[in-house]
Amino acid sequence: MSLDVEIPEPPTLDSPQDPGDYDAVVEPDERVGDSTPREALATFLRDGAWETGFDEWRDQTYMTLDEFELVRELGLIDEYDFYWNVAAEDVGYQSPPVPADLPAPYDEMFDRGDIQGIEEELDELGRTVSDVLETDYIHRSGEEFGFFSDY
Repeated sequence: MSLDVEIPEPPTLDSPQDPGDYDAVVEPDERVGDSTPREALATFLRDGAWETGFDEWRDQTYMTLDEFELVRELGLIDEYDFYWNVAAEDVGYQSPPVPADLPAPYDEMFDRGDIQGIEEELDELGRTVSDVLETDYIHRSGEEFGFFSDY
């Protein structure tokens, strides 16, 4: 299935959460306060990682146009967050939850099963973008992860 929508702007990355709160990331033994990885991720998202990941996701998603309209209406795209765990060599993500109380007319259009399906598709989008960041944008140099030649 495919979702025929324009690619939205990438999410802005606000203050990082606790690394253990992200999906697909190993919580580090020690957290460092360096914001360079976060700034680099935001740059990578703007420079094409978001577009590539979203395009890949929309070609395989089962989300409907109505469901995506709900996601846009609620501003859920900008609620995504990504975390670059340099020590564990991975990029985690947080997918936004769909609120329990939906605004009209969505409250009558979607039941709890629909909401669970939307959240699963949002999770898949986060995983896809995380994979794109890890494989296409973050350069590994020797034993180091996250070579910051430009950052």
